[in-house]
Amino acid sequence: MRDSATIVGLYRYPVKGLSPEALAAVTLEKGETFPWDRAFAIENGKHEFDARAPKHFPKIRFLMLMRDERLARLKTRFDDATTTLAVVQDGETVLTANLMTDEGRAALERFIGGYMKDELRGDPRLVHAPGFSHSDAPAKLVSIINMGSVRALEEKIGKHVNPLRFRANVYVEGLEPFEDHDWVGRRFKLGGATLEGVHRTVRCAATNVDPASGIRDMDIPATLLRHWNHADLGLYAHVKSPGTIRPGDKLVLEG
Repeated sequence: MRDSATIVGLYRYPVKGLSPEALAAVTLEKGETFPWDRAFAIENGKHEFDARAPKHFPKIRFLMLMRDERLARLKTRFDDATTTLAVVQDGETVLTANLMTDEGRAALERFIGGYMKDELRGDPRLVHAPGFSHSDAPAKLVSIINMGSVRALEEKIGKHVNPLRFRANVYVEGLEPFEDHDWVGRRFKLGGATLEGVHRTVRCAATNVDPASGIRDMDIPATLLRHWNHADLGLYAHVKSPGTIRPGDKLVLEG
């Protein structure tokens, strides 16, 4: 690993399947993911999530980019202090809703019911449980993308690959391509926090969707399989000790 490995971007996704939010700093707690990351999700079909006894469901139960690429055309912003989500469509704010109120949740459900009517298998339902994350991973983890791997993928595809296709929390510059795949079970400092690699991230068809246009214009899992004999890009990590991280902070592998 080069000595200059640094964080170049921090992102969260307050509502699963909706747009990313860039962050200037994040305070990580032991055993937790980014605050408000995937805190909400929209059930598509059966209403089975129980906020009183939350459990992990496969992402196919929810609206998600792997199948519902039109979601990428919506741009959203979540305000922590007011728990309010703003939804922008074609440059115009079409909804502002407090997701911690019955009225706000109903307003978002009505909007999604109209916007995604052709993709819905039933009435959409916004779900949330305090402290629960609707991540693709059943455990509370932080997802990390090695920008060196993204550039190696770009060389094979022959055009720019927007790194936000990978919907990660932390983007790191200064590593060799796929170097992070060897960090499963190893600890590393990330800014003021210590993390440990848990498993590589298998990429799905959601990465084929351009996060700006919502157009399905690449086949990233197949490209990874063809050139590297796996569909992995990125690393899930567990926060072992708390700390604040910011763009520009160093990544240092322990041991």
